[in-house]
Amino acid sequence: MAAQLELLNKAGCHEIFKEKGSGSNSDRPELKKLLAYIRKGDTVTVTKLDRLARSTKDLLNIAEAIKKKGADFEVLNINLDTKSPTGQLMLTMLAAIAEFERGIMLERQREGIDIAKADGKYKGRKPINEAKLQQVQKLVDNGASVSKAVSEVGISRRTYYKAIKEGRI
Repeated sequence: MAAQLELLNKAGCHEIFKEKGSGSNSDRPELKKLLAYIRKGDTVTVTKLDRLARSTKDLLNIAEAIKKKGADFEVLNINLDTKSPTGQLMLTMLAAIAEFERGIMLERQREGIDIAKADGKYKGRKPINEAKLQQVQKLVDNGASVSKAVSEVGISRRTYYKAIKEGRI
């Protein structure tokens, strides 16, 4: 994050929107703020394409929303600027290539996990300690909030609610 902020500052960016969520989610609060903030003549600058979107469709939708506001879009690491038709074409091509690369990477990851499982090297997460789940439930039954109970026992709220959904509690 610090390196990205430094690049944006060097590029002369005045207003910086920092998103902690993944670029694979197009429904992000800071992205919405950015799109509401930009005006005609502005330039939206990102350090890398994947910081903005992970799918071609999302990237092109975001780029179109930026264009409709009368703003331009640039990507620093590849020196891409969408002011020209060539820049717009390059954006579309690069977005498609980036999505393809991500798909290939995820496919390799799945294959690697399957191989590791077959070799007995990948076992996934440890099973949830049933005694801890019962402890949390007992605390909740005795009037403790779920947050307090899971914190005291040392499991996550998500783990607790997942166990309920699965009928284990």
